[in-house]
Amino acid sequence: MKPARTIKSIDTPYSWSQLVQGEWAAQLLQAQLDEWWPRLFGYHLLKLGGLSCELVSGHCNIRHQVCIDRDNSLRNLEADPMALPFLEKSFDACVLAHQLDFCRDPHNLLREVDRVLVDDGYLLISGYNPLSLHGLRGLLPWNRKRAPWSGRMFMPMRVKDWLGVLNYEVVFHENLAILPPTRYPAFSAWAESMLSGSLSGIGGMYLIVARKRTFPLKPIKPSWKLRRQLTPIGVNCRTQVSEKQSG
Repeated sequence: MKPARTIKSIDTPYSWSQLVQGEWAAQLLQAQLDEWWPRLFGYHLLKLGGLSCELVSGHCNIRHQVCIDRDNSLRNLEADPMALPFLEKSFDACVLAHQLDFCRDPHNLLREVDRVLVDDGYLLISGYNPLSLHGLRGLLPWNRKRAPWSGRMFMPMRVKDWLGVLNYEVVFHENLAILPPTRYPAFSAWAESMLSGSLSGIGGMYLIVARKRTFPLKPIKPSWKLRRQLTPIGVNCRTQVSEKQSG
């Protein structure tokens, strides 16, 4: 397993048009996000990265939306994603569209996003699945320097492990793009729906929706507290019974 952090320079795309079949990937992701926008509530939404900025979120209940990037024209703020200029717990939801795939230190990025996210806030993460037909195309020599294969694809289960360390509860996980696009959109949509059950694990992309929790996901009451409360009662009962028998 390759380490999450790297010192190699990575060119981060700021538009879906810079990715091979990027418009197709954006359409699939947009269809999934359109089902989640009405479920988000709060005051402030953070869309981190140029790819996140280009996703349409007009149906979201959170009206104030901040788009951060350095090159995308849709941005309304330019900042370093590793050092966001916001106070702690400033945003109710955050969108990371393929940002982990082109990040030199994804752990640090998640920690910074966690810092500015409110308790019980939502984190929506998308990325490419390396164990897919689309991901395996990166093994071809002529694709290694082209986006998205020039980035670093992480398996969805590994991303979910990172979220678990930060005490996030994964409330939704869906793999998309099982088959590459064809000239016939209707056939592609039919094939996607037919294979989404049995072959969803090899989908080319994934969408993970996680919620920030401030308490352990599986609280366990220490057993020593229970024994400590019952022990004095047992001693008193035995003492009273022994006094009656002696009398």
